[in-house]
Amino acid sequence: MNELILGIETSCDETGIALVRNGELLADVTATSMDEFARYGGIIPEIASRAHLESFIPTLDAALEQAGVTLDEVDAIAVTAGPGLVGPLTIGVSAAKALALALDKPLYGVNHIVGHIAVDQLVHGDFPDRFIGLVVSGGHSHLLKIDNIANTIEELGGTLDDAAGEAFDKVGRLLDLPYPGGPHIDRLSQQGDPHAIKFPRGLSRGKDKVSHQYDYSFSGVKTAVARHVEGLQARGEELPKADIAASFSFAVCDVLVEKAFAACQTHGCDTLVVGGGFSANSMLRAMADERAKELGVTVRIPPIRYCTDNGAMIAALGWSVANSGEVSSPLDITVNTGLPRETIVVR
Repeated sequence: MNELILGIETSCDETGIALVRNGELLADVTATSMDEFARYGGIIPEIASRAHLESFIPTLDAALEQAGVTLDEVDAIAVTAGPGLVGPLTIGVSAAKALALALDKPLYGVNHIVGHIAVDQLVHGDFPDRFIGLVVSGGHSHLLKIDNIANTIEELGGTLDDAAGEAFDKVGRLLDLPYPGGPHIDRLSQQGDPHAIKFPRGLSRGKDKVSHQYDYSFSGVKTAVARHVEGLQARGEELPKADIAASFSFAVCDVLVEKAFAACQTHGCDTLVVGGGFSANSMLRAMADERAKELGVTVRIPPIRYCTDNGAMIAALGWSVANSGEVSSPLDITVNTGLPRETIVVR
């Protein structure tokens, strides 16, 4: 299938636009408003929405120029319809509808979470018939059994409270690190001892391990770090920030990796695909590679540039959906901030 797919991503604070033809990425341009939120310690949806409005046309123009194509050559438009923040999502979906109507082209409102997995095929080629997907980001931690990225996905488990990236941001604040905390904790952890402090592993012991086999919970380890920091400060002791960062990172990554590979074994999958902003974490990548060698499982993680939100992930998923002959979305689709992981295309 030689169709040219325009992908639009505006679920949070990145305006991402990309073009994919026949599984090949032609252009990927991202405008981010992340720097505007550092002083707030988190995303402000209204500011993010305004930033999308300001960035959309320049980002679209840049992507078309990079790909060397015109809007008239686009065959279909894919856009993130959820999950995400309602304001930013609405900006992207509204723009996609306008383009689809003006160009008389099919529209695919697709799942942001699934896009984090789909982008890997642009780098490492076609997916196997069945595999396990682990999506880890600022707001999401999910384990998926994927038979077909375009139409058949089962969610095995997900976060019951804080997602991995969210926990990292909160611990970053405890350690007085800049926002977002994830990259700073990652760098700091490389200087520390991951075994210096034994932090808890949520839903990994006793009956929780059975009743929540593939679910994640990181609020407990975040609280444990807070109590540890408070105790040191109350005694007037210096914070061993590198050891805290390393031990906390190890506790989180240990649970992520353990459950992901358990899912591979239980469901007879020899491939694990990891995506999302937190998949850029160096400890997670190292632990996944080490465990994969032990179990004979192939681990696929896209380059860091494709881990955070981007248009390439949506264009990639749109191309897979269109290539599979799936029915497109109607022009009256609405955004869904809590779109289920099993819903790949909104109709």
